[in-house]
Parts: sequence; C-alpha cells; structure tokens
Amino acid sequence: MANKIEVKELLEAGVHFGHMTRKWDPNMAPYIYMERNGIHIINLYKTAAKIEEANEALKKIAASGRKILFVATKKQAKDIVAEKAAACNMPYITERWPGGMLTNFVTIRKAVKKMASIDRMKKDGTFMTLSKKERLQVDRLRAKLEKNLGSIADMSRIPAALFVVDIKAEHIAVKEAQKLNIPVFAMVDTNSDPREVDYVIPANDDASKSIEKILSLVTDAVKDGLANRTSDKEEDAPEVEVEDVVEAPVAEVAAPEVEATETETEE
Repeated sequence: MANKIEVKELLEAGVHFGHMTRKWDPNMAPYIYMERNGIHIINLYKTAAKIEEANEALKKIAASGRKILFVATKKQAKDIVAEKAAACNMPYITERWPGGMLTNFVTIRKAVKKMASIDRMKKDGTFMTLSKKERLQVDRLRAKLEKNLGSIADMSRIPAALFVVDIKAEHIAVKEAQKLNIPVFAMVDTNSDPREVDYVIPANDDASKSIEKILSLVTDAVKDGLANRTSDKEEDAPEVEVEDVVEAPVAEVAAPEVEATETETEE
C-alpha cells in the first residue's frame, strides 16, 4: 500500500522551502503559504492534497499496464529518480534529454535496437571478426547508447505520462509531452509556472531530501497500481481442471516469435 501522506514528514524533508521571493512565478501564488526571510514557504496541506490527486491518476495508469517516464537530469535528483523508477519497473531519463525523445520516438527506438544488435554480434561471434579498431569503436558506441538510452530499453512505445522533477530544467521534455497531449506530473517550485503541467505537486525541487520524499510517495502509488494489475490478472485467469490437461491431445506448439550539491533553497 502507498504511504499515507503526513504533512509533518513533508515538513521534516524540507518540501516547504521555495525560492527567493524575487524569483517567484506569480502563478504559484495559490500554493504559497507565506514569506520568511526573503524566501517563499509552500503550503504543505495543498502539497499533500496534490500528491494524493497525482497518486490516484498514476495508480490508474500503472494498473492499465502503461508506462510512466520519469525525468530528472539535475545532479541532486538523478540518482534518486533512477533508483525509485527502477524499483517500480518504470523507464527514466537521468542523463541529457535526447531531443525528439517523444516527438521523434521512431528514431530513438532505432538507437535502442542498435544496442540489441551489438549485443547479438557479441553473442554470435560476429564482433570478434572485426578489426581491433572497429571493435573499440563499437564498444564506445554501445557504452554511449547505454548511458543515454539504457534506462528506456524496455519502453517499446510512447509513455502514457511523464513525471518531471523541475520543469524549468526539463522544459524540452515538457514541451514535447504537450505537443503529443501526454499528461505531465511534476514537482513544481515557486519559480516555475504550474500551468505548464497537468498534475502539479508544489514542492522544493532543489533539495535531495525533498525530492526523495516526493518520489517515494509517488512510486509507492505506482507500485500499488502494478499490484492491482497483477491481482486482477490472477482473478481473471480461467481455472483448468487436471482431467482436461491429462486428456488433452498432444500437439506441437510453436514458440511465439519475440522481437528482438544538496541545498534546501536556491541562494
């Protein structure tokens, strides 16, 4: 089950710290509680409500069997997002956002298939027939592809949703999602425009503690959705009698083909 959202825990994680008042976006006004020492303080009761709203939607997407792409390339968020997304078997981008990742998805898939092609070459011995220089070039290409696209190798179609940490840093990803009408879930700090995304989670997107807390709550909801999908499949599975198995005629069955620096606030 997803964790219950406690405002006290959000407070302890520093989720309430916004940016300096001079850097604020006026559209974040409804989510700001007060100003203190030149810094905006986010209303955590509204944050908790928005997390619950986002979690319900994410749970439904996960239960439907569709993918949610997590995006965070900033230093303090990369490792957290990679760990949390991988734990719930969802794709993620933590290196540079590949231009056209969504709008030119066919090309991105070709690059992913290139990795699989190189792996096949190594298995069938073709790789060793290349010259030493060619092998070095292929290895470098494989390493580069793995670094940038390895985390989306299993994403065979455009994701059903994006979860973004810092929409200013990931503005290209947000724009591509908007073009394709893909819903965007995001941690939105006081210096960003919440109108850019479909599901706003007002929160400090600079401190790793804050990012980890929000990601934990969100990915727990995704795991719940996946668990519901698994249980539904088990309930729908037809019962098979032992006699049916014993008396069934033996037939040849062909195997299916398979295609191949932490800070609480920005100073």
